[in-house]
Amino acid sequence: MLRENRYDFESDGSAMTVHFSCTQCGRCCHDLRLPLSIDEAIAWTDRGGDIELLCEAIPWPVEPPRHDLSAAHKRGRSFAAMSGELPVRIAVTVVASFSGACPYLREDMRCGAYEQRPRVCRIYPAEVNPFVELIPSRKACPPEAWTGDKPTLLEHGRLVDAETDRLVRLSREADRNEAPVKELLCLYLGISVAAIANEGFTVYSVRRDAMMSALRQSRTAQHDRLGTSDWKLVSNRQPTVHTLASVGALSVNTADTMTPQFEYIGFYPDAR
Repeated sequence: MLRENRYDFESDGSAMTVHFSCTQCGRCCHDLRLPLSIDEAIAWTDRGGDIELLCEAIPWPVEPPRHDLSAAHKRGRSFAAMSGELPVRIAVTVVASFSGACPYLREDMRCGAYEQRPRVCRIYPAEVNPFVELIPSRKACPPEAWTGDKPTLLEHGRLVDAETDRLVRLSREADRNEAPVKELLCLYLGISVAAIANEGFTVYSVRRDAMMSALRQSRTAQHDRLGTSDWKLVSNRQPTVHTLASVGALSVNTADTMTPQFEYIGFYPDAR
């Protein structure tokens, strides 16, 4: 059971059964970086929205064993690169960025672009990443959205709703298919610095017209002849920077980056 038993869940001892129904509180529609597919990002910019890119680098000195499903998931949604002498994989997340309410959220807390809303909005509060557990207390939805009289969302850890399950599968497929497209997107925009995975992200905000052009070019261009690109890795943790230097990686400490072209969002306190 969750903290203070605030949510009414059933459990079979191994995986919870989760009930959920949207209360239209609008909490999940504020202050977001909303993951999008490439086509969704193009549609978002066409409607006047802003797009950012979140970049993270996964050190990849050797190929993990085939039975490592978590590594296979990371490999599928990333592209190969080098940082000096260190092989890495770069994962790029394209996001719609806005402060305050979503530009399509109406005063009655209904979506003003319901039929065109991104896939991630249709999936929420379910998780797209198969290795991330749905934990209701970490979601924006209020406790009354999760009571036992609501429709079943998860049963024994599996999605019950067929449409949500279909959308999750489509989202994972898009992640895999679009990895080389995102490599081109970074190339067109001159992006080549990423945070260390599990430490943070580098966040790139680009002029809307430049982003729109790069999105369209990367979607239609040939991407089967790309060479392995060279990336710098950024961290605000001195031990990480020292480790990267010891293996021949190209790295930057956020303390040494006076006027970066990116915002660094770190998961750990700044070491400066």
